[in-house]
Amino acid sequence: MQAGGTGSDCQSAGLHESKLLRAGAVSPHSVTAVEPPGWHGGVFGTATGERVTVYVSDSYPSEQVVPQVWADFFARLPHGRELATVTIRIAPSAEVATICGDDAAGCYSAGELVFIGEPVGAWTPEGTARHEYGHHIAANRANPPWRALDWGTKRWASVEQVCSRAAVATAFPGDEADRYALNPGEAFAEAYRVLAEQKAGVGLSPWSIMDGSFYPDAPALSAIEQDVVKPWLARPTTTARGSFLANGQRRRLLPIATPLDGDLTVELRLPRGRLDTLELLAPGGRVLARGLWAGTSTRRLSYVVCGQRRLNLRVTRAGNPGQFAVVVSRP
Repeated sequence: MQAGGTGSDCQSAGLHESKLLRAGAVSPHSVTAVEPPGWHGGVFGTATGERVTVYVSDSYPSEQVVPQVWADFFARLPHGRELATVTIRIAPSAEVATICGDDAAGCYSAGELVFIGEPVGAWTPEGTARHEYGHHIAANRANPPWRALDWGTKRWASVEQVCSRAAVATAFPGDEADRYALNPGEAFAEAYRVLAEQKAGVGLSPWSIMDGSFYPDAPALSAIEQDVVKPWLARPTTTARGSFLANGQRRRLLPIATPLDGDLTVELRLPRGRLDTLELLAPGGRVLARGLWAGTSTRRLSYVVCGQRRLNLRVTRAGNPGQFAVVVSRP
């Protein structure tokens, strides 16, 4: 959950993830407001050679919840460089509720991760920790034009058709209240938990806090793993060149693959004096966007890909024959 987060499953266990906190928000229970004293721990080295910051509430006896054990636990999770930026806090359920919101099992906000150190009802510390770390991963991934913390990471959100689902109101990014079970930010964190449990070779926790339509299949789990170990960083750019002949066709259709949702930009670069037009077409031929002049010899269009996996560009000659170039930056 984002600074909270378990929804219906937590309620069945007598807990729920806080609906008061949003990641990065200011609230009376801000995670970042909790600092030692009252905690023991620090930065711990792990067998992977990484360093993990863990604090444990002084309410626990020193032998009950051991910071080093949890540092090693997080180092074994599927992760990237973001592990070095998280601060982990483990506390009894009553203290977690004070930090995260009434009856919360855990929460995440702005690099701070808090969760229960003992089983409570159906909730285990390990399952809650994996879920909350999923939020930390999303907070450190890019998914323009959307926020990955609310929509999920780039590849996973594309596989799960989050943009298309949001458009038809079967997904509600950022909704930590009534439509929590259809919140893709929370669904990503739960799907990451499933991936982490599979990788650890442990039994899978019940999928009960999110809608079943978000349960991760093999392509979704593969997309999450890619987003974890090889984060999407920038749009790939390709250039296609063509030409119009004096007695040839006056239109050229260029297919483009769009495997991921997000920002698509196209530039048509022309010889001086040419007035060719540029259009983006749906597979059926409907015009989605038209290129506008962005200079004396360049037309540019922008479009947000939302569920389409193949589109077409149409260049129409206006002027003398000759060459042109199309530069495509896709999500």
